[in-house]
Amino acid sequence: MRQLHAEWTKLRTLPSTWWLLAATVALTAAVGAAAVSSLTTRICPSPTACHEDTVKLALTGVQLSQAICLVLGALSIGAEYATGTIRTTLTAMPGRWRVLASKAATLSLLTAVAGALAVLSSLGLAHLILPTTPTNSATLRAAAGSILILVLVTLLGLSLATLLRDTAGAITLGLGILYVVPVLSHLVNSPTWQHRFQRWAPMPAGLSIQATTNLERLAIGPWPGLGVLAAYAVGLLGVGGAWFRLRDA
Repeated sequence: MRQLHAEWTKLRTLPSTWWLLAATVALTAAVGAAAVSSLTTRICPSPTACHEDTVKLALTGVQLSQAICLVLGALSIGAEYATGTIRTTLTAMPGRWRVLASKAATLSLLTAVAGALAVLSSLGLAHLILPTTPTNSATLRAAAGSILILVLVTLLGLSLATLLRDTAGAITLGLGILYVVPVLSHLVNSPTWQHRFQRWAPMPAGLSIQATTNLERLAIGPWPGLGVLAAYAVGLLGVGGAWFRLRDA
């Protein structure tokens, strides 16, 4: 509990934490509202008439706001390496696994709260703009999955910063993993490799959780896709934790 309290104190006293969380909520809601509003420029009596997955459209902002969560995760430990305060942290709390676990738990809780506000705002605005946006079990799954995406990407940022001990390097590598790899998948001429990228690259696989229609057309199912993203985040966190324990501060 002392470790959790210490990490919570560090996070809540940093203005950047609250700015990044507020930006996550605002960007997710604004982009989602803009995406749904684009349907109103056409005749759209119902989502099926537009042939659009309006729930997924309303959650489009998650694709951009996850970059903010990546930065939040990277800053949580990268800033300590940059200022040298990581030595103070490890002097006060020598158990390195506990330090990393406390950071992960605190970040996960904060991101989950901000993610819930962001997702609820997005879906709420979507219902105001397009009242025919459905609310069913698939919508709940997409909403819960979108919150988990933001949490997992935050942990990915923490993992990369722990491995590299550099905030800028972790953010650059993380953005490459999230955004550059999917772009490369569209540049590959082989349909087989395009399909593999869609199944195993973290962002396209993770975002499959947002689909509520035409699930048979997905390269990977919603929950297995989220599992791929979780494997990247948790796997790298484990590797980062092992490396964190073996190296000097």
